[in-house]
Amino acid sequence: MKFYFLRHGEADWDDWTQPDDERPLTKKGRKQVQAVARALRKLELQPDVILTSPLPRAAETAEAVSAALAVEFQTTSLLAPGFDLNALRQLVNEHMDRDLLFVGHEPDLSGVIALLTGGNVRMTKASLARVDLAAGETLTGQLVWLTPPKILRAI
Repeated sequence: MKFYFLRHGEADWDDWTQPDDERPLTKKGRKQVQAVARALRKLELQPDVILTSPLPRAAETAEAVSAALAVEFQTTSLLAPGFDLNALRQLVNEHMDRDLLFVGHEPDLSGVIALLTGGNVRMTKASLARVDLAAGETLTGQLVWLTPPKILRAI
C-alpha cells in the first residue's frame, strides 16, 4: 500500500475572527492547491481514494485534487485535528489494500509519518509525502519522498 499525505494550502487570514475550524483557504492557498493538483495529474499519481479532514481548508484542497485526478474524495472526522496512528489504523481497515491520499493538518501529518517511518519530517502547507507501507500486520513504512509545494509548482 502507498500512503500519500497532503497538507492543506495556506489558510492564514490576518483578520479572521470566526472559529479556527471554519477557516477556508486564502486566495494564495487556492493557487497553491491548484498548482499541486496540476502537478499530481502530470505525475500520474493515482490513489484509489482521497480521504480528507472535514475542515473547509482541507476539504477545499481535497476537492481540487479530486477533480484533477478524477478520484473520489471522502470526508472523515478521523482526519480532523487530532489525527493519530489509531485513526490511521481505522482508515486502513476501512480501505484495505488500497492506495490512499490523506488531506489533513499539522502537526498531525508529520507525527503520523514519524511514527510510521521513524523519520522526522515537517509538512509545510501544500506539501506532499509518500510512505510505502511494509508488508505485515504492523503499521510501519518507508518515507519514499517529501515534496514541498515549490517543487510541485515547478512541475
